[in-house]
Amino acid sequence: MITINNKVNRIILCVIGWISIGNFAEAFTVKDSLSQYMEIAARNNPLVIQRYYEYEAALQKVAQVSALPDPEFNAGVFLKPMELTDGKQVADFKLMQMFPWFGVIKNGRDEMSLMAKAKYEQFLDVKLQINFDVLRTWNELYKIKQSIEISKKSIELLKTIERLSIVKFKSSTTGTAFLSKDNNSMQLANNQSSSTGMGNMSSGGSNSANTPGTSLQGNASQMGGNSMGSQSGVSGLSDLYRIKIEILELENSIELLNNTNKTVSARFNSYLNRPVSTVVLTPDTLALFSKVTHVDSNYDKVVENNPMLSMIKFEEQAYEAKEKMSRAMGYPMVGLGINYTIINKSEMSSSPMNGKNMVMPMVSLSIPIFRKKYDAMQKEAQLLSSAARQNYIAVSNTLQTEYLEAVQLYKDAARRLKINTEQRDLAKKSLEIIIRNFSSASSSLTDVLRVRQQLLEYEYKSVEALTDLSTSAALINRITATLY
Repeated sequence: MITINNKVNRIILCVIGWISIGNFAEAFTVKDSLSQYMEIAARNNPLVIQRYYEYEAALQKVAQVSALPDPEFNAGVFLKPMELTDGKQVADFKLMQMFPWFGVIKNGRDEMSLMAKAKYEQFLDVKLQINFDVLRTWNELYKIKQSIEISKKSIELLKTIERLSIVKFKSSTTGTAFLSKDNNSMQLANNQSSSTGMGNMSSGGSNSANTPGTSLQGNASQMGGNSMGSQSGVSGLSDLYRIKIEILELENSIELLNNTNKTVSARFNSYLNRPVSTVVLTPDTLALFSKVTHVDSNYDKVVENNPMLSMIKFEEQAYEAKEKMSRAMGYPMVGLGINYTIINKSEMSSSPMNGKNMVMPMVSLSIPIFRKKYDAMQKEAQLLSSAARQNYIAVSNTLQTEYLEAVQLYKDAARRLKINTEQRDLAKKSLEIIIRNFSSASSSLTDVLRVRQQLLEYEYKSVEALTDLSTSAALINRITATLY
């Protein structure tokens, strides 16, 4: 019996040591950090690269609208020289350059420059979104990893409780007929107990006058002892089965988490544009990238740096420049040119100008008399500008709402993390006490498993609250365009 008590004490110490370990291990340095993953995603993600190429393409339009219209060159050659008074006209060459009205080129250049800036803001917005997606998926991977570790530790605890139950089971069945798990052996032990009891009752009947009830009491005591041993053995075996069921359930949960981890890792690698099977390293501790201490009442200031709002601003300004350009295009275009005529000498002419080529400066002027198209261009620009203005208000309102929701999520996650951590610590202490009581048979296995299940739930909730806290902080950074 001393040996059994020593074994029980060692098991209890192991359980208490496991409980006091905590949920999160020491942080270790990984080869690939989150900042490196974000840098890889910003450099290799196809959507980010697409938006950057669109920005570069928009810059090329600035040079296109800044140039003057191409000059026109006309050449004419007479197959038979034209007889003139002062010679024979052989060929005629004309060169003309048109100049738009003042402000057309400038406003066109401003429009394309502002559109390019809008494209750049769109590029920044996609880059922020990819960074947020990487961080959010990183948090999911961390949550899965910690859930697996918690489940594994819970299995170790259950196995320790199983060993403790086996010790109690052996201790309760020592000296009794119930030493086998086989049902036939249990039935045989009960039959032997019944036969022995009946034999004692028969022998006790011959001297019942001298000792009335003695044999009945002794046999009843023996039957009661065997019955209690059998009930204790059955209860101990049932406890072992219940523990095995809990272990199998946790093992199944671990397999499901491993499968989920593969899917989430594939999504994470897709953001980095690398093979989906690439191993993703995650730390043992999760670092928060921002903390929210208050809610700014001036919501316009909070979201004014968002790239989407900046993009809409540039688009509105571009449409205003387009309106000015359309108005200027309604004025005439002026053309300057030169006409050069080649003249050969004529034998019939005695004029001093005979055979001299002619140079004639030229001026042309376009007459924009069809005003509907110019008026429609101005109206189009005005409507687009008004639409951009309303779009700015709508997006601003949406961002303010999302900001408030993100702050609320952050505060809720912080509150849940604090409460769940306290609940987890209390569940640990409660489990320590109830395991001690279980070793002394003052608590049942049902109480132990119930408290263990509570501890497991609080550990899961603590990890979930921590990842929600980090994700909501990242969402706030995403909305306010704060660098990580």
